[in-house]
Amino acid sequence: MQFTGLLWFALMLLPLVYLQRLLHREIQVVLFLITRNKPLTIALFSMLFFPGIFLHELSHFLMAKVLGVRTGKFSLVPQSLDTGHLQLGYVETEQTDILRDSLVGLAPIIAGTAFVAYAGVVQLRLDALWHVLSNGQVELFLMGLKLLPAAPDFFLWFYLTFAISSTMLPSESDRHAWLPLGMWIGALLVLAVLTGAGTWMLENLAPVFDPLLRTVALLFALSNIVHIALLIPFYGFRQILAYIMQVNVR
Repeated sequence: MQFTGLLWFALMLLPLVYLQRLLHREIQVVLFLITRNKPLTIALFSMLFFPGIFLHELSHFLMAKVLGVRTGKFSLVPQSLDTGHLQLGYVETEQTDILRDSLVGLAPIIAGTAFVAYAGVVQLRLDALWHVLSNGQVELFLMGLKLLPAAPDFFLWFYLTFAISSTMLPSESDRHAWLPLGMWIGALLVLAVLTGAGTWMLENLAPVFDPLLRTVALLFALSNIVHIALLIPFYGFRQILAYIMQVNVR
């Protein structure tokens, strides 16, 4: 049996990481060119992504409570860090074992993909467009795109999908326990293969995890489509503003 779900998962996740950072930069530049005020730019940027920031931090908090991890301060106020990065919010959690720390760090992407599944698949039916495009039916895909704005509450669900999918990826601090956990899992997989359990795993575990990874990859693909759909106009608007104001933005 071919186990391709992991490949599709990686192929859809990597562009999302890049597109998220690129779109955030374009939005910040556009806001700064309009306001010419850094604090106001940060405030507007955080307001734009507030639904995603709220869900991101709330998922950390709830996962910590479920796992019995003590929590401290909870903030949704953006702060500029000494490193030059922008911290949009945070939840203080007790450092425990690598498994619980990893799950707490993973909570935003679990909550985010669940919401994208509901908004993008149930409300907007973006999965149907993806299947049409993947089958090479370009004309039918373009027809579906034209009909999308007619969907009930389209702009609300599109905005929420954008705001949440663009803030669901775990931050660097969220990922601090992933490396040791990954090393343990990798070592166990190598041991299983060396002891002859590799075939058993493919026959019994792949049928369970492969469809799951394919589903998550599809949700990441939907998020990529939303980011690309917004990146193009923001990039064009930024170029127009830079030309009118005679500024060079790099």
